[in-house]
Amino acid sequence: MAAIKCIGILTSGGDAPGMNAAIRAVTRSAIFSGFKVKGIYRGFKGLITDEIVEFKTQNVSNIIQLGGTILKTARCKEFETSEGRQLAFDVLRREEIDALVVIGGDGSLTGARIFATEFNLPIVGLPGTIDNDLYGTDTTIGYDTALNTIMECVDKIRDTATSHERLFFIEVMGRDAGFLALNGAIATGAEAAIIPEISTEVDQLEELIKSGFRKSKNSSIVLVAESPITGGALALSERVKNEYPQYDVRVSILGHLQRGGSPTAHDRILASRMGAAAVDALLEDQRNVMIGIANDEIVYVPFSKAIKNDKPINRDLLNTLRRLSI
Repeated sequence: MAAIKCIGILTSGGDAPGMNAAIRAVTRSAIFSGFKVKGIYRGFKGLITDEIVEFKTQNVSNIIQLGGTILKTARCKEFETSEGRQLAFDVLRREEIDALVVIGGDGSLTGARIFATEFNLPIVGLPGTIDNDLYGTDTTIGYDTALNTIMECVDKIRDTATSHERLFFIEVMGRDAGFLALNGAIATGAEAAIIPEISTEVDQLEELIKSGFRKSKNSSIVLVAESPITGGALALSERVKNEYPQYDVRVSILGHLQRGGSPTAHDRILASRMGAAAVDALLEDQRNVMIGIANDEIVYVPFSKAIKNDKPINRDLLNTLRRLSI
């Protein structure tokens, strides 16, 4: 890859714990391999407005433990237009950036794929999203930290739920995917998880009530994915008040708590491995691929597969949750 002399790095979309560890890994691996590195601030927006700084090793010192992203992130409507992408490409040429590493979720990698195709630009993606919803990788950067945050919050809420003998609906992130809700429910000993993947198959609330889930318990915790398909925790609580008024219902929406915090060891190691692998991929003349991990091995996943394919939920986990919630 003699043509590549300078690699640009950006983070895009929602922030995820471990993004800084990935920035650090890409930067240091690239410098180790003889590349120049430039950090692009505020995602694709910063690419258009030329918010770009050359990164040395010291630029990424002491950031592996930080949540969020030192490169910042922003939505960019302009990049969704061909004119905006042309402006971004013009900036890349001016900054003499020959390849990009894009850290983000589904929307970010979709934009990267279009950009790479239009301008024949080598781009490698890293899956940075707490939702864990990208196909081709067992886990995404930030997911483990978010799951641990959910566990800590639910453990605290259970104290109140038990004291007052209440039914709590706890809403977690996952607009299109129930990984946080399902695995969070198992980790916290919750009675159920209401997730978008099976909402079109059964009325999950009715199934929950009919199963007699409170016969042997004085309180109940149900994790709900924030998806419009599930209706969210507030809508479900209104249904309970109207259809099953005998229950004392409360709602807790965790919201952006789930995005923040210092990344876990798992996320730091995952981001470090993936960041180093992104540079390896460019050295191997790979382009339009996302770095994934499958069975603890690094894999290259074409953008087209990572973005277009839905990541399936593990149905065995649903059965485990049902069996353990009696």
